[in-house]
Amino acid sequence: MVIGILKEPNDKRVSLVPNTLKKVKFDTTEIWVETGAGAAASYPDEKYEKYAAVKDRTSILKEADILVTINPIPKKELSKIKKNALLVAMFAPFSNQDYIEQLKTTGLRAVSLDLIPRTTIAQTMDILSSMAAISGYKAVLLAANEAPRFFPMMITAAGSIKPCKVLVLGAGVAGLQAIATARRLGAMVEAFDVRAAAKEEVESLGAKFVEVKGAIDKKDAGGYAVEQTKEFLEKQQLEVKHRASKSDIIITTAQIMGKKAPILLTKETVSKMKPGSIVIDLAASTGGNCELTEDNKTILYNGIKIIGNSHLAAEMPKDASFFYSNNVANYLKQIVKNGEIELNMENVIIHKTLIT
Repeated sequence: MVIGILKEPNDKRVSLVPNTLKKVKFDTTEIWVETGAGAAASYPDEKYEKYAAVKDRTSILKEADILVTINPIPKKELSKIKKNALLVAMFAPFSNQDYIEQLKTTGLRAVSLDLIPRTTIAQTMDILSSMAAISGYKAVLLAANEAPRFFPMMITAAGSIKPCKVLVLGAGVAGLQAIATARRLGAMVEAFDVRAAAKEEVESLGAKFVEVKGAIDKKDAGGYAVEQTKEFLEKQQLEVKHRASKSDIIITTAQIMGKKAPILLTKETVSKMKPGSIVIDLAASTGGNCELTEDNKTILYNGIKIIGNSHLAAEMPKDASFFYSNNVANYLKQIVKNGEIELNMENVIIHKTLIT
């Protein structure tokens, strides 16, 4: 059996890094890696040669039994893949339905790693959490770079500057990492989340938890927010509007599994923010938490800079690849038995992730 690692067409990351390959080099398996697959993530071909054969893309597509990528393989290449091969990637099936429908007509099998349940047993495979941690960290650094002022308090002979005020909307993995990073940089941080369990985590990082009463809180939502009532959303937006008007930086991270991201920052709220303020919207790819967000774009509105970017993890390709690789290796142990692909549908992790 051949496990193939392909180069990502528009992404600096690589799905498996050299040091992880010893975990997936199962008995009777070979590993093939595309030439230059890890170069942009600081993993050159020579680092792979101890565990894998470096091959051209066409050969890997044609011969591999398992193809591991981060993003879905381009549609135009699906016909070149070995029949009955298994594709392993983050397919985002809820927002990429046209691709999934085409995939179903090809005779290929696929598992979507972004559907791995956020449970204790699947923790070592939780790719979304791994990427979210990096995105939360990177969001704060991006905000600090774009902001026209310091994050920490500064007391100098030329005068004193108050610390930057940061508001984090959504205290999941990305939000908590954003809070921790902003606090390390010396900012005053407030955070909001509909989940009551987030309060203790937020406060343990030295931030103030903003609580709005009446939220629907489902403990089995896997760390995601859940849809709220109209009455709660009105109260929520009123509180966010009040906090946003005093903030220098707002980082939004709230998403609902399989649905459009909730609007937390309305156009009216953004209008009340201070000139020079920054909004980093990590939910941009699912519609954005800010009403004015445009995915993969930076826009200016009344002196407020709104950056829509759900892919900040890709901007730290070396460590992001390392995390992704370890998650993938642990997942492959679930589906490769005795050198063969074994999709046991009684395994809840496999059952949740198999999309074709």
